[in-house]
Amino acid sequence: MSEYRIEKDSMGEVKVPKDALYGAQTQRAHDNFPISGIKFSREFIEALGYVKKSAAAVNAELGLLDNGVAKAIQAASQEVIDGLHDKEFVIDIFQTGSGTSTNMNSNEVIARRANELKKNLDVDIHPNDHINYGQSSNDVIPTTIRVAAVKAVNNNLIPALEHLHKTFIEKGKEYADVVKTGRTHLMDAMPVTIEQEFSGYARQVELGIKRVESALERVSELPQGGTAVGTGINTHKDFGKKFAAKISELTGEKFTEAENHFEAQATVDAPVELSGQLKTIAVSLMKIGNDLRWMNSGPNSGIGEVELEALQPGSSIMPGKVNPVIEESLTMVCAQVIGNDATVTVGGQAGNFELNVMLPVVAHNLLQSIEILANAARNLADRSVSKLSVRKENIASMVEKNPILVTALNPIIGYDKAAKIAKKAFAEGRALKEVAKEMTDLSDEELEKALDPIKMTKGGFTE
Repeated sequence: MSEYRIEKDSMGEVKVPKDALYGAQTQRAHDNFPISGIKFSREFIEALGYVKKSAAAVNAELGLLDNGVAKAIQAASQEVIDGLHDKEFVIDIFQTGSGTSTNMNSNEVIARRANELKKNLDVDIHPNDHINYGQSSNDVIPTTIRVAAVKAVNNNLIPALEHLHKTFIEKGKEYADVVKTGRTHLMDAMPVTIEQEFSGYARQVELGIKRVESALERVSELPQGGTAVGTGINTHKDFGKKFAAKISELTGEKFTEAENHFEAQATVDAPVELSGQLKTIAVSLMKIGNDLRWMNSGPNSGIGEVELEALQPGSSIMPGKVNPVIEESLTMVCAQVIGNDATVTVGGQAGNFELNVMLPVVAHNLLQSIEILANAARNLADRSVSKLSVRKENIASMVEKNPILVTALNPIIGYDKAAKIAKKAFAEGRALKEVAKEMTDLSDEELEKALDPIKMTKGGFTE
């Protein structure tokens, strides 16, 4: 028995695996692009299912599609949404720049499945005439990118960042009374508390959430209804508005019709903006990850202010060595996101006249960035920050010998005198307070008050 069946399209006959739900156009695209083996993500395929289900429902509502046909299409589309046919989406992301191949992949899969599901219908449900009715790849794929991105940000990234933000706040409060040496230029500076330092990290994460939320306002405008070039040829004039309402209902997200279909289809400015905000979050998390690595460095010859939980052996040759693996994973994720943003940026420049022609690579990189940032943020919170401990004795010893604490004496004895005290304390490895007592007329009580590290963390003057 043959392993293939013969399918036909406008270009002729094509051999297709006999059990495949897809047809001729998908097979041609599969054969044309043996590039990377990278396929569209689950999030993208799910969003594409929502697009097709919404379109069928609206076309039926407008009297443009038979109700029975529309119900069969919606049922088949729901199976795509549920992930039952992911293996049928076989086309490489490095394909036609409009994503037409993947749009037709979905049309063919849904059409074949709808024909299997239809009840008492004497009609052959067609990929173009029914599944793609009133649509073009040129509005379907840009819409799918936006729907997938909004859902991924709201359901995955923002909850992960909120969790990380909360974890930093809680860990900071746990060690609110611990004063440590602040650092600028990687050199000793005035003291801060663990809570203050971690509050800075928490605020970075909080602002990241606000940034992506702001970008979603533009990403939520959907191009659907513009069809081929933004004019809406071959679709109902109310289709775009009704489509946005329907897909909002189905997904639980808030979408609107694009204010200007020519902008929405010719550009990916909104996804580029979102990618830029993801890059900013990556930069924030890179800084945080590197700080934690420095603070954990040692255990004997580094900074050694915190101790990250030992998760796995760190060396194949050095017994007992343990490395900050979660932070290293995080920083690699951040590097990938920054690189993805560069790709999305170049992709955004490929909007010649009425259509962008790098949509698949924009979709892949944007959705990957959202996913790996969310996973890395959650992993950092659960496997690192929530479990770290503070080496209080080590921190106290470093604070006591920090010559920069002399800054608090500037208003009392002047900068030059304070500098001499700092240099002497550092050169002799002695406590600053001890040297200051020798070199000034200040009493023990005055020095105790002026050089109290906890007071220095509260701003203002200490005298």
